[in-house]
Formats: sequence, structure tokens, C-alpha cells
Amino acid sequence: MKGMTIIVKKTTQLIAGMIFLYGIYIILHGHLTPGGGFAGGIILAGSFILLILAYGSDFLILVRKESGSTIYENLGVLVFLFLALTGLLFGGRIFFANWLPHGTPGELISAGFLPLYNICVGIEVAASILSIFLALIIFKEEILK
Repeated sequence: MKGMTIIVKKTTQLIAGMIFLYGIYIILHGHLTPGGGFAGGIILAGSFILLILAYGSDFLILVRKESGSTIYENLGVLVFLFLALTGLLFGGRIFFANWLPHGTPGELISAGFLPLYNICVGIEVAASILSIFLALIIFKEEILK
């Protein structure tokens, strides 16, 4: 897949950055507003998918190997489990114990571990959705050869 016109590419550069920042906002404010790690991860993946659609699969030089997104999938799950296990060590022998200070309700730093869990889930979801999309592109290009 070659990509689209220069107008689409430049517009996509502007829009993808704003979509990415909005996904970060949704992840970080997930404990205060509707949203969180899953919704923000989908939005982050959407910004990367938009860039891939505009620039074409040749832009990524796709090959039939494990891509870098699977590293982020594994990292997100590993950090999530590590945070959950710290509850066993520091939170009174309870898995997922929230042993960090809770802060003032309604502020960004007010939920202990919950924002950290949202970040891990957002990274994992974004990497998973992007991996699925890349697998579909690679499968399509294999069929067209």
C-alpha cells in the first residue's frame, strides 16, 4: 500500500498528534471522568492507525516478524502485575491493595494506584489493537502477492 496524497498526509500529521494527546488525557483522567485505560488505549491506537493508513504500509516496512508493539503489550501487563503484587508486600497481604496515599478527592493525584493501573492498561490496549491492525495489514499483503 503506497499511501495517500500529500494533503491527506499533512492533515493526518496534525490530527494524529491531537488524537494522541487526547488519548493520554483520557488515560490520565480516567479516575475522575468517564474513560480510563481501555478507552484511552483505543484512542492512542487510533492515532497510530490513522498514520499507517495515510502513509501506507510501505512507510513501516512491514515484515513477518514480531513487531515492537508486542514488547509494549508484555511491558504493560508485567508492570500491571508488579503493581498488583506490591499490594501483597506493602498493603497488608491483599492483592491489588491501594497502599499509596489517596490525596484530595477530585484532583489528578487523588486515587493512589488507580492512575498507574490506567496507564498500564492504556499501554497494553494500545499495543494490542495496533498489533492486531498490523497483523491484518501483513495478512492482506501476503494474499495480494
